[in-house]
Amino acid sequence: MVALRRRAGENARMTIPASHRIWTPAGWRGDAAGDRVVPGIANLHSHAFQRAMAGMAERQTNPADSFWTWRETMYRFAARFTPEALHAVATQLYVEMLEAGYTSVCEFHYLHHAPDGRPYADPAAMSRALIAAARETGIRMTLLPVLYMTGGFDERPLGERQRRFGHEVDAYLSLLDTLRGEADELLRVGCCLHSLRAVPPGPMREVLAALPADSRVHVHIAEQVAEVEDCLAVRKARPVQWLLEHAQVDERWTLVHATHLDEAEVQGIARSGATVAICTTTEANLGDGFFPLRDYLDAGGFWGVGSDSHISVSPVEELRWLEYGQRLLTRRRNIAVGEASSSVGETLLRDVVASASRSTGFDQASLDGDTLTLDGDAPALAGASDEDCIDRWLFSGNRSVLREVHVGGRQVVADGRHREHAAIAARYARTLRALLAD
Repeated sequence: MVALRRRAGENARMTIPASHRIWTPAGWRGDAAGDRVVPGIANLHSHAFQRAMAGMAERQTNPADSFWTWRETMYRFAARFTPEALHAVATQLYVEMLEAGYTSVCEFHYLHHAPDGRPYADPAAMSRALIAAARETGIRMTLLPVLYMTGGFDERPLGERQRRFGHEVDAYLSLLDTLRGEADELLRVGCCLHSLRAVPPGPMREVLAALPADSRVHVHIAEQVAEVEDCLAVRKARPVQWLLEHAQVDERWTLVHATHLDEAEVQGIARSGATVAICTTTEANLGDGFFPLRDYLDAGGFWGVGSDSHISVSPVEELRWLEYGQRLLTRRRNIAVGEASSSVGETLLRDVVASASRSTGFDQASLDGDTLTLDGDAPALAGASDEDCIDRWLFSGNRSVLREVHVGGRQVVADGRHREHAAIAARYARTLRALLAD
């Protein structure tokens, strides 16, 4: 089993030079020109094991390929994972996240048991593999063990390939209790309902009633049109509509995707104080659809981004294509702006920073120690001013301009590279070859 012990002699806490310009949602502060420091970005939705299949589901298997046919490939990959393989893949993923500017991750974890559905000798073995990966790399993690009980809104039993995901309520709550004992300054443990189709109403109420008052709750919802139609057929309401009517949705909640909303649902989420995790590149890859961003911004809703299936591990790309998708829909430019700034980049960055604490469960004071240093010598930022720096970072080219990354004040990336980049990449390559060998 993978080791959980934190490395000795971690880098000292950060001191930001006075020459650096530091950006906060209120604007820039600092007295002199130089490298610019911006807040780290929270990745609000991750399925770490899916990093191993990125780019391997891009051949047509059906003229009507969709999320539902992609899921068949995902199930085949999921069946191959052991705790050791999950640790190797997650560690590589978290290095990539840190090098890209994600300083925290909400890990939506449902790969709980052995492939035949039997629990490991340690029922938390797969969760511990993810914790070990986060500690080895230095990323901040909110671990979200998933409750997954049924195969559809009709409450059919889990299929054979879903059995390793499943829990009954008592076993699930026991897992949460066990994992909360691992929490520390860089680890929180929340609750995760896979989806309304996978958690019946009774167990949902039972689990929510048993949670600590400050527990974060994440759920997939309204990602696919078929999901909306099935929910209407069985529960006589749209998914978000049903959830808002049957649960005390508030600022502790993160609704993942929420792609297909009507006007009342847009307003309802915004009023609740919940956060929407938008996963632009995965939603595009799966053909999910477009989130109604402008309407949601006008309603005052909270939101952030996630890399989900990890076909891209880049907050820049998530934010860029969130805006570009809206431009393609409306045939206009510069959509995501608000009263605080006419800059699209500043508006996007401000909003994701504002939602981080709500979704992760870390207090803002802790998150203030998570920072990215933009390389003032990078060609993409040559001559950058305070007025255009964020826009040039997010909308100019594809080469990273990150020089340093700090998490909790500790440096984890220097000169654009994680301190253990080479060793972790070599282990990942060996593991992926083994996963693909059969």
